[in-house]
Amino acid sequence: MIEFYKIQGSGNDFILIDNRENALRDVGRIDEFVRTVCRPHTAVGADGLIVIERSEKAHFRWRFFNADGSEVEMCGNGGRCAARFAVIKGIAPATMSFETRAGIIDAEVSGDVVKLRLTDPRDLRKAYTIDLGGTAVPVSSINTGVPHVVAFVDDPDGHDVVGMGRAIRYHEAYRPAGTNANFARVLNRHRIKLRTYERGVEDETLACGTGAVATALIAAWTGLVDSPVDVLVRSGETLKIHFEKTQTGFQKVYLEGGTTVVYQGLLWDEAYHMDGR
Repeated sequence: MIEFYKIQGSGNDFILIDNRENALRDVGRIDEFVRTVCRPHTAVGADGLIVIERSEKAHFRWRFFNADGSEVEMCGNGGRCAARFAVIKGIAPATMSFETRAGIIDAEVSGDVVKLRLTDPRDLRKAYTIDLGGTAVPVSSINTGVPHVVAFVDDPDGHDVVGMGRAIRYHEAYRPAGTNANFARVLNRHRIKLRTYERGVEDETLACGTGAVATALIAAWTGLVDSPVDVLVRSGETLKIHFEKTQTGFQKVYLEGGTTVVYQGLLWDEAYHMDGR
């Protein structure tokens, strides 16, 4: 049996497994394992799975997998949950760094609140249009560890996030990797409402940390907000984004918010060796 924790950050839920002693040695293909255990109803169910491993560069190394089994560079809320997990398990101190495919990430854990410093964003592209079914849709894009497209809309609550989000996610402009899609409204100079369609989950999620960061930075670049920015996500919770604006982009970008340990458990092998049932 494999010990795991279920931790959620602002509505994104993750399965976390300490693999420093090779706990996953018998699971077979990791992508199939992830797809199986992240599936709701028949297994644990989660937006993603995080594997903690040893690192020679930082307190630990993580591997992050979306629910569809794809491994990606970064996940903001997942990173906050991983930092909380590392403190609980004694893997790292409250002020830590960990290794990701996007680079070294710094984190500070204070109780259930985690503040994460992300790698500096890149590939900022402001105010262009893409064709969606014959309609020119104005968007901006940025990579905050993973790629994000941001569209500002009048009514995020009434917007077709899944339909338009899927169209943007698979748009030819972002092939082959695809992108995440965010639909936002600026409420004032320090507050944004946001809904996100996530690549890898292939649906709207209750929150997206890197999407919240991407949206705040795009809004700042266009002169609509100032740091810090509170981003109200679909779960009803708020993520706080801190940043410094430079001549060419942004630096010292932080994502801050709460986490909740949902439960700790033991995953039986019959949960991931289902023999096609």
